Amino acid sequence: MSSKPTLVIMAAGMGSRYGGLKQVDKITDAGEIILDFSLYDAMMAGFDRAIFVIREEHREIFREIVDERAGRFMEIEYAYQDLKDIPEGFEIPDGREKPWGTSHAIYACRELLDGPFLVINADDYYGQDAFVSVYEYLENAKAGEPYDFCMAGYMLENTITENGHVTRGVCEVDEQGCLKDIVERFKIQRRPEGICYLADDEETWVPLPEGTQVSMNFWGFTAEFVDELKKDIGRFFREDVPGNPLKSEFLLPRSVDRLVKAGKATVKVLPCHDKWCGVTYKEDKASVQAQLQAKKDKGEYPEKLWK
Repeated sequence: MSSKPTLVIMAAGMGSRYGGLKQVDKITDAGEIILDFSLYDAMMAGFDRAIFVIREEHREIFREIVDERAGRFMEIEYAYQDLKDIPEGFEIPDGREKPWGTSHAIYACRELLDGPFLVINADDYYGQDAFVSVYEYLENAKAGEPYDFCMAGYMLENTITENGHVTRGVCEVDEQGCLKDIVERFKIQRRPEGICYLADDEETWVPLPEGTQVSMNFWGFTAEFVDELKKDIGRFFREDVPGNPLKSEFLLPRSVDRLVKAGKATVKVLPCHDKWCGVTYKEDKASVQAQLQAKKDKGEYPEKLWK
């Protein structure tokens, strides 16, 4: 691969559990948001171009916050995730309001991506090491099949909020350190018996051992992944949507898992020992503020990120 990796930030969600547009909620005394830290870490790792996937109605909010700060140091572009952006020959189910999911967010960038790229969530703090590891990996990723992908693998216990539940892609990794299986688990939380997730029957709590590697939607892809999504989205609308027209989602872990199981891609899992923090719930905000200020106090970040 010759082109420099691009950063893609998925920021189209409104944050329903949080109760507002949490992606732009100020988190430090200097007025920074969580995303500022990810942009800063990405820039320091070598990224100089970022694509934001947002809802078009949020464009001015993001331009005001991003363009005047990180935008002075990085090239910023926008793609719009739209419920109406579906392949020809399909229709939006009556009553559908829920966005089509994280793979659809990358599909929204299809005209802007022609080289390797990193995908992250807008409202998660990932830590500095993951950006460095994935950037270096993507710089050397080989073209052709099997596709040469990667992801940052976090320890489950480092990704839990104390204020409710989270969704994580639970990973099985082979002896070569590559992704063997990934299953999205919902309503993961700490319970008296340990960390558990709620099974599909919505009654049974299933334990997950500490040390389990999970995905935080920190994916490194080559350009071929976009071509695969263009093909797979048709399958999604043919096979998945009819069975659950109002809630089915085209999700990155499932798209990746399909390619791995078909032998079309390998995904190197790059272990990351940083502690995640994010504002899944409003109650998380104080803890996140304290953690990020502590990192500034230790000199890990300047007191003002964008001078």
